Amino acid sequence: MVLEGVRKAVTKLLKGGGTYQKAVEEFIRDLQRELIKADVNVRLVFQLTRKIKERALKEEPPPGASRREWLVKIVYEELAELFGGDREPDVLPKRTPWIMLLVGVQGSGKTTTAGKLAYYYTRKGYKVGLIAADTFRPGAYAQLKMLAEQSGSLFYGDPREKDAVAIAERGLKYMLERGAEVIIIDTAGRHGYGEEESLLHEMREIAAKVHPDEVILVIDAAIGQKAYDLARRFHEATPIGSIVVTKLDGTARGGGALSAVAATGAQIKFIGTGEKIDEIEPFNPRRFVARILGLGDLESLLEKLSSLEEAEKLEEAAEEMLRGKITMRTVYRQLKSMRKMGPLSKILQMIPGFGLAATMSEEAVKLGEKKIDRWLSIIESMTYEELDNPEIINRRRMRRIAIGSGTTVDDVKELLNYYKNLRVMMKRLKRDKRLLRRLGLR
Repeated sequence: MVLEGVRKAVTKLLKGGGTYQKAVEEFIRDLQRELIKADVNVRLVFQLTRKIKERALKEEPPPGASRREWLVKIVYEELAELFGGDREPDVLPKRTPWIMLLVGVQGSGKTTTAGKLAYYYTRKGYKVGLIAADTFRPGAYAQLKMLAEQSGSLFYGDPREKDAVAIAERGLKYMLERGAEVIIIDTAGRHGYGEEESLLHEMREIAAKVHPDEVILVIDAAIGQKAYDLARRFHEATPIGSIVVTKLDGTARGGGALSAVAATGAQIKFIGTGEKIDEIEPFNPRRFVARILGLGDLESLLEKLSSLEEAEKLEEAAEEMLRGKITMRTVYRQLKSMRKMGPLSKILQMIPGFGLAATMSEEAVKLGEKKIDRWLSIIESMTYEELDNPEIINRRRMRRIAIGSGTTVDDVKELLNYYKNLRVMMKRLKRDKRLLRRLGLR
C-alpha cells in the first residue's frame, strides 16, 4: 500500500525551492490530505501533523544534514508511531504445541489467513495442523483442505458435523496424536461488524474446550476506522489476543484500519498483502511506513541521517572515555556502534579533535563483523565485576567466559588485548589533546 500522494509530497519537499517555513506548511497540507483520503481518523491526522510541524520548526538537524532532510526523518518517525511505533510482534511460538484460534466476521479473509499462517510456519520448520471448525459457510471445509495441501500441513475437518466446539476438540486430539507443533483452528465468521458479541461468545465457548495459546482476530482493511471498536472489544475480551489485518493490497482505507487498531493498544501481528498463500508478513510499523513513503530512493537518506546521529553519540562517548575510566561496558557500546558505522579509525576521524587516530596502524583498529559478534558474545558472558574491572580476568575466568559465550580462550585473550590497546590509545589521545590545547590549536 503506497500512498502516491505522500511519496510525491516528500519528493517535492526535497527537491523544491522557496523558504523552509513555506515548504513545511505546504508539505503538512499535502500530508493531511493524503492521510484523510486513506481514512485515517481526522483527529489523529491533525494531532500527528501538528507534532510533525512543531518538531520540523524547532529541531536542529545534526551537522551534515539539511533541515528538509531532517523533516523527512521526523515524518518517518511520527508516521511509524501512529501505526504502532517500535512494537514488533513476536511471531514465533513460545513453546510447542502452540494452539491458535482464529476469529473474525464473515468476509474478513479468515480461512485464507489460516492457510497463509500454515504456509508461513511450515516454511519456518514447524509441523503445522489446520482444523476446519467453520460449520456455517458453504465451501469453508473444501477451501481449508486445499490450503492445507498447498502449505504442506496436516488437516482435520468433518463436513457432516454441525457442532464447531466438537470439531475443534476432536481436531485438537487428532493433531496432538500426530505431533503437530503449530495448530490453527479456523472458526465461523459473522455476517457484519455489528455482531461482535456473538463472535466473542463463540470464541469463549471453543476456547474453554481447546485452551488456545493465542486467539487471533482477523480484520479486513476495508472497514477503515470501524476497526477501532472491534479491536478494542476483542483486546478487552482476551488478554492473549493478537490481530491480522488483511487485504492491504486493494484498499485505500488500510491506513484507517491499521491506525485504528494501533490506537487500541492491541497487537497487530501479521498483515495480508495479497491473495497468494505466501502474501503475509509480520507487521513492522517502520517497514510499513517505508512502503507508504515509497522509500526506495529515501532509504540512503535515512541511513545517512542515522549515521550522523550515531556520530554525535560517538563524539559524546569518546569525550566520556577521555574523561573517565574505560571498562568493558565502554567497549561493548563502542562495538555496537562499530557494527553500524565501520572501523574505529574511520569513526574517530569523523569526530572533532580525534583526527590523530589516523596515525594509528589500520590493523590495530580494524575489526570484521564476525569478530565483533564473537566479542559481543564474550562481553555478554562476563559478570558485573568483570565488566567493571577487566584486569581481574585470569585464566580460570577466561575458560568460564569462553564456555559461556561459545568461543575459545584465545578469543577472550584477543578481546582483552584489544581493551588494553584501547586504554593505551585513549591515554595517548588525552596527552595529545592537552598538548594541542597548550599550543592554542584546540
